[in-house]
Amino acid sequence: MQWTRDDRPRRITLISTGGTIASRWQGTGYAADASGDDVLATSPLPEGVTVEVVDLFNVNSSRMTSARQVTLLRAVHAALADPGVDGVVVTHGTDTLEESAFFLDLHHCDPRPVVFTGAQRPLGTGDGDGPGNVYDALQVAASVRDLGVLVVFDGLVHAARGTVKTQTLAADAFADPSEHSLGKVGFGTVDIRRRPDRPTPLPLPAAGAPGIIGALPRVDLVMHHSDGDALFLNTSVAAGAQGVVLVGTGAGNATPEIAEAVGEAVAQGVLVALSTRVPAGPVAEIYTGGGAVDLVAAGAVPTGTLRAGQARMAVLATLLSDVTPERRPALLHGLLNGPTRAEPALTAAGSRFSGGS
Repeated sequence: MQWTRDDRPRRITLISTGGTIASRWQGTGYAADASGDDVLATSPLPEGVTVEVVDLFNVNSSRMTSARQVTLLRAVHAALADPGVDGVVVTHGTDTLEESAFFLDLHHCDPRPVVFTGAQRPLGTGDGDGPGNVYDALQVAASVRDLGVLVVFDGLVHAARGTVKTQTLAADAFADPSEHSLGKVGFGTVDIRRRPDRPTPLPLPAAGAPGIIGALPRVDLVMHHSDGDALFLNTSVAAGAQGVVLVGTGAGNATPEIAEAVGEAVAQGVLVALSTRVPAGPVAEIYTGGGAVDLVAAGAVPTGTLRAGQARMAVLATLLSDVTPERRPALLHGLLNGPTRAEPALTAAGSRFSGGS
């Protein structure tokens, strides 16, 4: 399907969070210090689009925190509370963009788009990619509906779900290793080839939910490797982690000792998700002897084709949701793999999602 905008003016809110797109030389290296207005001033605006800038924070995205991601989630919902806003663009550093975009997508129940973009080259460089990415993101935000949260980068439109950073420096920084992009943008048109699969969005975490007042739940990543043992998983639990993403080898495998540690963690109420360090393909219950067969039997929730960073955000969203501990594994499974018949996904109170599924 191809979107071309009509002549009606569009209002877009641009939320600036820092990153390379807002970075300038500091004497020894680059760091985020430019405002959203500075970033916007480098890019032409699509015809008929007006932009209102919100400077939310200004950090290198390697310094992103769960608290900032919750703040960003609330800022986007506040922007969309204005019925005159047609869409939101978020400028974000590329290091953790995949995590923030997916976290917002898990809670996004509005037909209007939220579009993440950024840059691989700093602000003001002669070959900078930021201006083109901002223009494309504004064009997409002013055009599409019912696609959830998107990532627009280097002329491509990606679903937030499954899209990760695959290049450290190259301009085509993002892709879903297990799926094609949604489409492309250019020459005034947005060409979408498919709709993303999305579980029913979660309600916004309540202000009084566990972790919203006080420290947010700790969720750690633990990677398996040759000679890997249960030390780091046990250390995470001892440090107070309420959730752990185990990054296994192959299709999601580890050792009998780690499977035993997973069972002990789950018995203590820790939510454990099982991902893999392999770039593409699903986690699959094939092997025993500490493989995914045993890890899932011990209580780990397989993450499908989602990788560790986004799986962590799903665990965090589950812990922040208003469900009992007994229902958390089923809810997490739904966020990672789609709703199940046994455990219907939560719906946002008073809202109705009309996007593709």
